[in-house]
Amino acid sequence: MYPKRRPHYWEALIPVLSLTLFLLLSEFVFDLEPHIPLVLGCIVAAITAVKVGFNYEEITAGISESVYRAIEALIIIMIVGMLIGTWVLSGIIPAMVYYGLDLIGPKVFLITGCTICAVVSLTTGSSWTSSGTVGIALMGIAAGLNINPALSAGMVISGAYFGDKLSPFSDSTNVAAAAAETNLYSHVSSMLYTTIPSFIIALIIYGFIGLNLSNEGYNPTRVKTIQSVLTSNFSISPLLMIPPIYVILAAIKKCPPIPSLLSGALLGGLWAILFQGVSLQKVLYAMHYGFKSNTGLDVVDKLLSRGGVDSMMWTISLIMFALAFGGIMEKAKFSEVLLEGFISRVKSVGSLITVTIITAIISDFILTDQYLSLIVPGRAYAPLYDKLNLDRRVLSRSLEDGGTLWSPLCPWNGCGIYQSATLGVSTFSYLPYAFFNLVNPLVSIIMAYIGWGIFYVDDLEQEIYLNEDIDIF
Repeated sequence: MYPKRRPHYWEALIPVLSLTLFLLLSEFVFDLEPHIPLVLGCIVAAITAVKVGFNYEEITAGISESVYRAIEALIIIMIVGMLIGTWVLSGIIPAMVYYGLDLIGPKVFLITGCTICAVVSLTTGSSWTSSGTVGIALMGIAAGLNINPALSAGMVISGAYFGDKLSPFSDSTNVAAAAAETNLYSHVSSMLYTTIPSFIIALIIYGFIGLNLSNEGYNPTRVKTIQSVLTSNFSISPLLMIPPIYVILAAIKKCPPIPSLLSGALLGGLWAILFQGVSLQKVLYAMHYGFKSNTGLDVVDKLLSRGGVDSMMWTISLIMFALAFGGIMEKAKFSEVLLEGFISRVKSVGSLITVTIITAIISDFILTDQYLSLIVPGRAYAPLYDKLNLDRRVLSRSLEDGGTLWSPLCPWNGCGIYQSATLGVSTFSYLPYAFFNLVNPLVSIIMAYIGWGIFYVDDLEQEIYLNEDIDIF
């Protein structure tokens, strides 16, 4: 047994660099899924933790604590699998695609879709609900309009995380405010300074892309063919919109997500029996194994063959391995030591905010959990914000500008795994098109250096030149 001590910086880097190497080899050399590289990363992290004095019980305790924090999310993922299965079987998702193809043209699809996802996530406080309901339907509409699925998924992510970041009902919004120990509504009002301009920029980009999409690949005959296949295989009715409306209203009313989504899945099963005339056995099968489409039209079959608890096991196992790695990193103080390397580089208000955002983003990759990417940097940097007399709402905003928005862009972060599995597009494929998530951190950093939207506990401190070197320690 080695004596317990604080890890050196180079020791804290070993698990991170090892995991990065394993993932790169898996992706570009062996063409494997990321599960085993994460397991190997856990092994390296555990061995390194032993070297600095942590025993087996402490390491497994760190893993257990990390996984425990995500139990509700893991259950939600399984329920979302059930919901998708029954919503396809009942014709709910086919109906949303059918009506969407009538209402949304290619020129306005990206702007409209992004706005719809933003409204749903803003009112429900959940990016997962937004992407798991209207997001799936929008992916189907995009397929009908012959729009790049990676672009469509990036659009869904942008809209979904705009609302998730800004909504006072969102878990991430509340966690960030709590991590920075600031008032929730002060936190939300502070985020408006960076979030609104970033979202407008993202919409402008989607608008420019949409102008070209109207002349690229759009085929009205293809749309009619898809609609014809949908009506031939499902009974399409406006009444099929009741379950999605119910789930969204339940989220708005702040009903707990597990019973809300589970009742939505069961309601989808009832609708399948009433509207599609299927048996109870088929409903239960769809909840477990998902729906298998055999319409004969490839684009429709790819869209509708999804859902079921079984389909989410890949996602859940990957999340658990990622959480195990993050748990070891936190328990052995590796993440804390790595943060100190960033803290030493803070010389001004602008650099403090920049480092906060970058650290939160890196935490998404190292700790593999959105909440930890807010909590760990929040605790580490709070004293520095106090030393500069900065209001804590600047800290909470910076945490979200980095940690919340980049969580769906990391392939082994729980949010990235969920979004990729739900939308059917790999994380690295949609990452370049998630314009809001990419633009917002840059806008926040620029604002930090020009001094706009920077709040102080004492208004007289605003006279300090923001970019002047400051002795932190």
